[in-house]
Amino acid sequence: MFKRILVAVDGSKTSLKAMDTAIGLQQLSPDTEILLLCVYKHHSLFEASLSIGRPVAMDIPDKVLSDYAKEVVNHAKTRAREHGATRVRGFVKAGRPSKTIVKFAQDKDADLIVVGTRGTNTDKDGLFLGSVSHRVASHAKCPVLVV
Repeated sequence: MFKRILVAVDGSKTSLKAMDTAIGLQQLSPDTEILLLCVYKHHSLFEASLSIGRPVAMDIPDKVLSDYAKEVVNHAKTRAREHGATRVRGFVKAGRPSKTIVKFAQDKDADLIVVGTRGTNTDKDGLFLGSVSHRVASHAKCPVLVV
């Protein structure tokens, strides 16, 4: 069916539901590989210097965000294995989430991208789809399943 499924994870409930859906698809075809990707927004040193509050020991925002993204991916990998995933790898990338997800899918020859309807930036009065899932579905070269 699918050889490689990319799942965008951000720690939200909907991204974990998307991952569970990918695990279900993998169980139909055990040779399928699941790629978990967490994308964080890159902050330049200039952007960091514009911060109003200065902690005693200032961490560069990219380091903090990268570390958090790694935690998200590791949690997702652990959960995926607990739910029966057999072939799963995790990745962390910096960039604009929608563009990075689409490019990563192309670079890794993903057959399918699975995303949640909304991520961590939920706006209950807004669109039915979040902006990232909408952009991914609009620009991906492979099928996109929005969960």
